[in-house]
Amino acid sequence: MEWVKAVQRLRARREAGVLVTVLSVRGHAPREAGAKMVVAADNVWATVGGGNLEALAVERSREMIAQGIGSPEVLTAALSDKAPYQHGVQCCGGEVQLLLEPLPVVPSVAIFGVGHVGLELARILARHDIELHLVDSRADQLTTGRLGVLDDAVAQVHVHNVPVLPELVVGELPPGTHVVIMTHDHAEDAALCDAAIRNDQLATIGLIGSSAKWTRFQRKLADDGNPPEAIARITTPIGIPTVTGKEPAVIAVSTAAWLLERFTTERAPQQTTGEAAAASTSTAGAHAASAQSAARLPVPARSAERRPASAQRKATA
Repeated sequence: MEWVKAVQRLRARREAGVLVTVLSVRGHAPREAGAKMVVAADNVWATVGGGNLEALAVERSREMIAQGIGSPEVLTAALSDKAPYQHGVQCCGGEVQLLLEPLPVVPSVAIFGVGHVGLELARILARHDIELHLVDSRADQLTTGRLGVLDDAVAQVHVHNVPVLPELVVGELPPGTHVVIMTHDHAEDAALCDAAIRNDQLATIGLIGSSAKWTRFQRKLADDGNPPEAIARITTPIGIPTVTGKEPAVIAVSTAAWLLERFTTERAPQQTTGEAAAASTSTAGAHAASAQSAARLPVPARSAERRPASAQRKATA
């Protein structure tokens, strides 16, 4: 089916779209219930009947894509010469309901190091609709038997066995990927950190390890010519600070929760300039007195990236 191929194509290209389905038909209509089409920002596949009906669906679908709307919507159109129309008269005489289902770009995560912690993290993330990249320089960590726990994964799992220079995989990851570095080798971790901060298309970069490890890495990354703002892109320790422990499963749960928070932020619709201005005006009016005094004080930056290392995060990768 054309619409199925279109959905697969959008997924592979990491492009957002909307699946439009004829939900119900009353009276005469150009297509029957169940007919589908797929709308992208710059393309349309298949058809739900053409004319004003289809043009309205395409128009609304592209608004949903542009606004980042993630919830399905139902669009009702009357096919009558007496009904309001924007894109030409369509007078079949019936009424059609269309279901518009967003096809978002799913999150992408790359785990570098599929050891005890990495595999536990992969098992959790594999239950979510994401692109999951597993990268390791050790072939025995990526065997079919060891990764069999991911056979029922919801995620699209991509396995990268790279015995030499695994940091080259960083440049091949989709834009917006969340990178988690937890290999068995601190030298490999350092090389991956260097490659990651030189890639400005990554969403986040997380590093497992202790505060002593991070101190050494900061020095090395600076010596290699990386500016402070680039080094600051690395979050370490990773995870939720209140979830502590050294067990691989505990570290994995904490890290997965940290990533899920970021997925939620990515999915949240962005405020328009007008909405942001209105919110700002409302807040200013409600808190004018306190804002005057607070404005004279420096506001400390809230940084989850430089939290004190907990006992859990002192475990080495």
